[in-house]
Amino acid sequence: MSEHHGAYLLLLALGVILALILLIARYKVNPFIALMTMSLVLAAASGMALQTIVKSFENGVGNILGHIAIIVALGTMIGKMMAESGAADRIARTLIDAFGRKRVHWAMVVIGFIVGLPVFFEVGFVLLVPIAFNVAKRTGSSLILVGIPMVAGLSVVHGLVPPHPAAMLAVITYNADLGRTIFFAMIVGIPTAIIAGPVFARLLAPHIQLHERNPIAEQFLEQSPRADLPSFGLSVSTILLPIGLMLIGSWADSLARPTTRINDVLHMLGGADMALLVATIVSFVTLGTMRGFSREVILKFSEESLAPTATITLLVGAGGGLGRILQDSGTSQAIVDLALRAHIPILFSAWLVAALIRLATGSATVAMSMAAAIIAPLAAHASVRPELLTIATGAGSLVFSHVNDGGFWLVKEYFNMSVAQTIKSWSVCETIISVVALLLTMLVSTVV
Repeated sequence: MSEHHGAYLLLLALGVILALILLIARYKVNPFIALMTMSLVLAAASGMALQTIVKSFENGVGNILGHIAIIVALGTMIGKMMAESGAADRIARTLIDAFGRKRVHWAMVVIGFIVGLPVFFEVGFVLLVPIAFNVAKRTGSSLILVGIPMVAGLSVVHGLVPPHPAAMLAVITYNADLGRTIFFAMIVGIPTAIIAGPVFARLLAPHIQLHERNPIAEQFLEQSPRADLPSFGLSVSTILLPIGLMLIGSWADSLARPTTRINDVLHMLGGADMALLVATIVSFVTLGTMRGFSREVILKFSEESLAPTATITLLVGAGGGLGRILQDSGTSQAIVDLALRAHIPILFSAWLVAALIRLATGSATVAMSMAAAIIAPLAAHASVRPELLTIATGAGSLVFSHVNDGGFWLVKEYFNMSVAQTIKSWSVCETIISVVALLLTMLVSTVV
């Protein structure tokens, strides 16, 4: 790829992203229509063969929806059962009692950090968002004050801390020590989550006014509060069940000999889709029939919960389509080439390559895995700990989530924000995580 063509692709991608924000925020074009249209415009303008353009977009949509649609559907059903049974309210009350009404934002970053350790961001988000809605309602706090710390905790561990798949792949690619990587990731991740979560949320909340009515939140809040709430243990167990199953799946090779039937079953149960399916079915019993709901009522709850998620699912899929177009058009490679031509320190190089791939593809997982593969040959000749290189790469993979990232649309739709509000809150939060984690990693590298 020539240098001039690479520069053209970068400017084209930047123009398309700015046009998308303008179309959605200023001219109120349906976000799905805007995303699909501008994706096709980008593909055609970049020189992709016309007969491959639509197929490329479809593949991007299909690949991300195959994962996200199931997670959103099952996670929403669990959330609905938690709301109707009073389990989400019970957890909210307990957190408020433990931390105090003025410190609930600290409670949310803690629960986000802990729940996010074994699960993907999207899974943790759909499991915890009912609690965020209930905490905000019960304390009279802004959803920004409660929600941003939660997503900050989830995002930090998603990008920096093994055993997340991308982080694990980077550990292997850089030949880093797993235990030391987790240790350094905690040293970097905890203060990063605090700064990007409670601290940032406290400063931001007064400046963003959300709509009073949130259709998504309404289905996760009890319409008629129950006096007989389920126990805290039962409520938390519902959240922890899929997380426990995923942990068992990650330990399958230690619990049972590889290639055996038991090992295969543990791996299957530990997958996000199966773990959430099991937890959803269990919630129908523990938070449904055991709470006095009939089968007909439980069916009604599960069906009602899906309708508001249609828009979210479509937008996440369209973001995946744009990301695939950016890859197939060569834009992602142009970004990588740009980063590699710059002669800069290895830790910053790892961060920069991951950051640019993240901006182009919208996926933290893709950015981290691709960047690690690109930087690994350079790392072999550098005097830097591979564990810190892993964390720097993860930090870069989290920078500035925008319209081609499924997480952007999840946060926007669940929190009922405009595109501009989502950029000011979620996108800036992600960028704070990315930059602070890089700076702390570079600081640690001067000490160890």
